[in-house]
Amino acid sequence: MLCPFCRHKDTKVIDSRNADEGRAIRRRRECGSCGERFSTNETAELVIIKRGGAMEPFSRHKVVSGVRKACQGRPVSDADLALLAQKVEDALRATGSSQVDAADVGVAILPFLKDLDQVAYLRFASVYENFESLADFEAAIQQLRTNHPDSPRDRPSLTKL
Repeated sequence: MLCPFCRHKDTKVIDSRNADEGRAIRRRRECGSCGERFSTNETAELVIIKRGGAMEPFSRHKVVSGVRKACQGRPVSDADLALLAQKVEDALRATGSSQVDAADVGVAILPFLKDLDQVAYLRFASVYENFESLADFEAAIQQLRTNHPDSPRDRPSLTKL
């Protein structure tokens, strides 16, 4: 670590503390040359590998904007979407890998979206999993009914008076 004051390479850590709910480490350092003290914040970078091989840092904002389209017209708040993005990031970091394929981000989104809003889940899954027919939708709906038996079944149909 270079000293920001004199650019000397010899600095030592005086104190370390968790920051950002354990996602980062704040270190207090002292320069061995000039004696100045300074703080650093260290985080593990999570990198997404796109289909074409390009790499970019993970972005909660991108998760939220992608899921927001599926949630359009649904009773899902911005706070719900922010929490979903946080859960997705936590799940990806829990894998222990610093590089994640873009496809794995979509896989990580699905279970959290399913718990948040089943209609939004179907919308997102239909694009992400390339549904091609009504049978694909029917299979996904049947899976939702099987895995979430406490959710409302079919709504009664409206009859003409």
